[in-house]
Amino acid sequence: MSKSVRTVLQYIVMLALTAGLLWLSLRGLNVGEGGNKAEFIWRAWKEADKFYLIMMAVVAFASHVLRAERWKMMLVPTGNHIKLSNSFFSLMIGYLVNLAIPRGGEFSRCYNLYKLEDTPVEVSFGTVVVERLIDVLCLLVIILLAFLAEWDKLMAFLESLGIGKQRDGFSVPPIVFVGLAGIIVIGVLIFLFRKNEKLKKLFLGFKEGLLSVFQLKNTWLFVFYSIAIWLLYFLMSYCVIEAFETTNELGFGAVLVLFALGAIAMAAPLPGGAGSYHTIVPLGLVMLYALPQADAIAFVFIFHAWQTLTMIVGGVVSLIASYWIIRWRRRPQK
Repeated sequence: MSKSVRTVLQYIVMLALTAGLLWLSLRGLNVGEGGNKAEFIWRAWKEADKFYLIMMAVVAFASHVLRAERWKMMLVPTGNHIKLSNSFFSLMIGYLVNLAIPRGGEFSRCYNLYKLEDTPVEVSFGTVVVERLIDVLCLLVIILLAFLAEWDKLMAFLESLGIGKQRDGFSVPPIVFVGLAGIIVIGVLIFLFRKNEKLKKLFLGFKEGLLSVFQLKNTWLFVFYSIAIWLLYFLMSYCVIEAFETTNELGFGAVLVLFALGAIAMAAPLPGGAGSYHTIVPLGLVMLYALPQADAIAFVFIFHAWQTLTMIVGGVVSLIASYWIIRWRRRPQK
C-alpha cells in the first residue's frame, strides 16, 4: 500500500471516528417528545450571556499573542529574530490547519514562518516540540489541581470509564507502554541518523531549536509567559461557564475540572478535538455535577463551536495577511 493511500485511509478513519462521536453525543440530547435538537441548541445559544462569550474570544486572542511572543523569544538564541506579527500569523495558521489535519498545524506554522522570515523549518520545529513538552507539564499540573479540588467526584468519574481497574488480577501501567515505545523510536532514529546525511542535518537543526530554551536571556520571563498562557486558558473556561445559566453557579472546582477534561479531550488526534470534546466533557458535567444531559451537550456544542469560530476567523485573517506579506517580499526590487 502506497504512503498516499495509507494517509487517505487514515484521514477517512479519523473523520469517521469524529462523525461517530458527534453522532453519539447528539444521540444523548433528549429534548422530549416532538422536540428538535437543533432548536434546543439554538435556544441555548440565544439565552447565553454574549458578554462572557465575547470576553472568552478576547481572552483567547490574548493567549495566542502571548504564545506568539514566547515563540519569538525562543527563536532568538538560534539567531532568528522574527517579528511578533509574523509569529502570530504563523501560529494562527497552525491552529486553522489543526482543525482539518490533526497535528498538521505544527508543521504548517513552521513552514509559514519560513516563508515570512526565512527561519529554517527544522529549527523552528524544535522550539515547537519544546512548547508541546511545556504544555504537557502544564496540563499535568492542571489535572493534579483538578483532582485535589474535586477528588471524590473525579475518582468516581474515572472508575466509570474503566480507568485504573485491573482485569483478571493483572494490569500493566501505561508508563510501561510509553517507555517501550520511546525506546523503539529512539533506536530507529539513531539507526537512520547514522545512515542518512540529510537526516543528520535535519536532526542538528531540530536539536538547535530544542536546546534554545536553555539559552534564553530571560528565563523567568519565559516562565511567566508559560504560566500566563495557561491562566488565560483557564479564564476562557470561566467565561464560558459564566455565560450559561445552567452552569454559572457550579463554582471554581467545576471550572478547573471542565478545563482539565477539555484540555485532555482537545489533545485527542481528531480535527480540533471534535467528537472527543463533545463526548468527554458532557459526560463529566453530568456525572460530576448532575447537570441535565441535554443542557450539558448544548453547552459543550456551543462552547466548542464558538472556540472553533474564533480560530477560523483568526486563521483566515492570518492566512490572507501572510499571503500579501510573502507576495510583497517576492516583489522585484527597483
